[in-house]
Amino acid sequence: MRLIIPVFLVSMVSITTLAQPKKTFPGTAKSVTSAQQPVPGKRLAKPKLVVGIVVDQMRYDYLYRYYNKFSAGGFRRMMDGGFNARNNHYHYAATYTGPGHAAIYTGSAPALNGIVGNDFYERNIGRLLYCAEDTTVKTVGNTGTAGKMSPRNLLVTTIGDQLKLATDGRAKVIGIALKDRGAILPAGHAANAAYWYDSKDGNFISSTFYQNELPQWVQAFNARKLSDKYLSQTWETTLPLNQYTESTQDDEPYETVLAGETKSVFPHAFAIQAGGSKYEPLRTSPYGDEITKEFALAALKEEKLGQGDVTDMLCVSFSSPDYIGHAFGTHAIETEDQYIRLDRQLADLFNQLDASVGKGQWVAFLSADHGVVDAPGFLQQYRIPAGVRGYGEIGEVVKSTLEKAYGPGQWVLSYMNQQIYLNHALLTEKKVAMQDVYALLRSVLLKQKAVVNVVNLHNLGAEALPALQENLFRNVYHPNRSGDFYVMQQPGWLEGRNKGTTHGTTYAYDTHVPFLLYGWGVRPGQTLRRTHIHDIAPTITALLGLLEPSGCIGNPVEEAIK
Repeated sequence: MRLIIPVFLVSMVSITTLAQPKKTFPGTAKSVTSAQQPVPGKRLAKPKLVVGIVVDQMRYDYLYRYYNKFSAGGFRRMMDGGFNARNNHYHYAATYTGPGHAAIYTGSAPALNGIVGNDFYERNIGRLLYCAEDTTVKTVGNTGTAGKMSPRNLLVTTIGDQLKLATDGRAKVIGIALKDRGAILPAGHAANAAYWYDSKDGNFISSTFYQNELPQWVQAFNARKLSDKYLSQTWETTLPLNQYTESTQDDEPYETVLAGETKSVFPHAFAIQAGGSKYEPLRTSPYGDEITKEFALAALKEEKLGQGDVTDMLCVSFSSPDYIGHAFGTHAIETEDQYIRLDRQLADLFNQLDASVGKGQWVAFLSADHGVVDAPGFLQQYRIPAGVRGYGEIGEVVKSTLEKAYGPGQWVLSYMNQQIYLNHALLTEKKVAMQDVYALLRSVLLKQKAVVNVVNLHNLGAEALPALQENLFRNVYHPNRSGDFYVMQQPGWLEGRNKGTTHGTTYAYDTHVPFLLYGWGVRPGQTLRRTHIHDIAPTITALLGLLEPSGCIGNPVEEAIK
């Protein structure tokens, strides 16, 4: 039987056949068009090295108060030749070291990353938890316990983690600081290493989370015994004393007297500490930053950072400003001298980056983990309301109030970071409603001097708070790690510190910190629009063409990117 195909079908088949693209196979000479071919020699440009710098307890206004004392190569190099986000603030109500370092490098908030304080009550384990503690690891570098640390309590990824993931582990990521949390939280989970300072022997150590022994170059650095060299010196002012015009007179009554001294005046000698903290005094001196800078330079050289075919990352936190600021306050000669010295240390670091990585081949950002309030004694001289109360004072009032109302029992598990942690199991057992406890405590605490509000973290929508403040509390609340009620104190008031000053509030002096960008891919300029700490990480990942960290809630600062 003969098959007859209509002419119109033959025409359709022919047209269809002509419309189809020519079939090609992978590996054949014509498998891709010339437009699809890789451009010879064309590669996506990226910096060789990212350097993250955190200055512990650097308030924003220090950039301008000390500007005329800075050299051209340190802070001013970043300010004059880079991008300055001048209205940069923290976005949560826990302005402490651990949360600050975590937020800078994750672009997240304590509500997501889990770092709600340096220490906090963890309800899942029923005890206080230090933000970087890890009982499953051991110290690397000595036989002490200072190395039992890791980033496991951090619940999200960091910039460094994203860099590691994007390069299948080829990028090197290293964190360095005097404080363990200042090295560990920035470096993240996938880092090659984090190193911090042990006051027991004056060496940099690590933990088995990263490695089982210190690299040879770290051992060689420790063998230089720089801590002994600095401990034998005295802290003299860099400039003649009468040139510290941005500071008060030496020896104000609200300044801390260092161990072994009788007055808070220059020069400062270092008294040898009894017990296992021989080198602890170096932290409260510019020598703490000096040894940090020297260690960072050693890491840069020995790890060959910025010398490979992928971007590396170095995270450096300068911790001494926090120790000095706590001891002497915001307007002390010691504080001004420390920043003059830190400026020179930054210049040394930047010069070495130019020499080893190459000018224009690296990018750096600088911020702070929190700000700081002026010492109450200083504020009182200007008739500004300020004061100090005992650290346990609020907690005791809360305990006695609850026992009087509901009978004996451990009603309060902890009072920390201005937060009241209630015993939920006992409330359930005694059939006491959370809202009733809140109403009772609020009525009592508002009668305490300098308490301006008591915030129910479980019901923020019901609080009569400015929208900005409400958002700060919303971003800090983590159900398993935060307290139930937050006790807001009046601006200028501190808990538990009769000398010096501290931080940890929602006020501008604690939230307003620098954000400077400099180097590869950065458009020089500035902005006065409000930016936030959670914008730092996405800005850096945008520069690098990376996915932002997993808990990121910020946005890139577009004006800063070329």
